[in-house]
Order: sequence, then C-alpha cells, then structure tokens
Amino acid sequence: MRYKDYVWPHNPRVYTIEYERRMGARKVPFGRYFLQDLGPAQRVMRGEGEFVGEEAYAEFKRLASVFYDDGPGLLVHPVWQTANAYFVELSLAQEPRADYVRYTFAFWEGYEGHNTTLRTQQGESAGSGASGTESRSGAVWHTVAQGETMWGIARRYGLTLTALVTLNPQIKNPNLILVGEKVRVA
Repeated sequence: MRYKDYVWPHNPRVYTIEYERRMGARKVPFGRYFLQDLGPAQRVMRGEGEFVGEEAYAEFKRLASVFYDDGPGLLVHPVWQTANAYFVELSLAQEPRADYVRYTFAFWEGYEGHNTTLRTQQGESAGSGASGTESRSGAVWHTVAQGETMWGIARRYGLTLTALVTLNPQIKNPNLILVGEKVRVA
C-alpha cells in the first residue's frame, strides 16, 4: 500500500471500505415520509496493521509524519481503486513498544463523480502502435506486455508511479493492468 510518498513495508492486515449515500427525510401528511436522494458522500477506507521488528516504532513515526502533511494524496491499495484521499485518522491500538506497534487508520475520499469507462483525449490515439510509440498529438504510449506492472513501467520511463497514474486517468486500479493495454508514458 502507498500514500503520497510513503510505502508500507508490508500491507496492513485488516481493510474495510464504507460507501455512504446522503438522504433527506421529510414528513408528509398521514404519517408518511418523502425521501430525497442527496447523492453519494465520501468513501471511508479504514484499516488496521502492525509494524514488527527493531525499527517498528520508528516506522510508525514515519507514518505519523505523513499524517501531518496537508491536503489529499494518491492512495494506492492492492485491492481498492486508486483514490485521491485525505489521511484523516491514525491511532495506536495499544501501547507501543520499540519492536511492535499496532495501529489503525482511516482515509476519506470525496465523491467526484467516479467514471469507470475508458476515456481518450481528443487527438490522442491509445489504440495503435507498439511499445513506446508516439501519437499524432505527441503523446507517447507503452503497450503492456506479460508480467509488466505500473511500477515497472514508471521506472522504465523514469517516472514516479504518481506521475504515471496521473497521465492515465483511464486506469482505475494501477494494480490491475492487462496485456495489450495502452499506458501513456509522456
């Protein structure tokens, strides 16, 4: 799991995700109610994990320093859809020791009208050419081969994972890319 520039040494062991829809209720005559759909609210992603070993408490302090960074950041999770989220909760689940720290966390993602359909920008061709080909608009695309990951593609083209994900809004889960899929690299 990764948030901003912090990468967990191993994934937290418990994950939950909560979806919420805001509703309004108005009483109408004869004991009935009228419900009004006010739309989706933020998704809340919670988890629990532990750091173990000589540097366990130092690792928790590194995570805590990320908590204090302002603004949202890119949350990349092995199961959830990648999200632009706020780190809103971090707590110790027990008294920490130098070699063992158990913690809980929560991230909130605002609803911005998720769209799971593929989109290409006008003038860009995501469907032609081979690995590392350039389109008419000057964009450079990489064709995913067997065994490749977004991390590996980013490293191959000298990009950070965050930059590569930003270039490819059509990829909703960077942990799931398919052979033959086009990934924009420039």
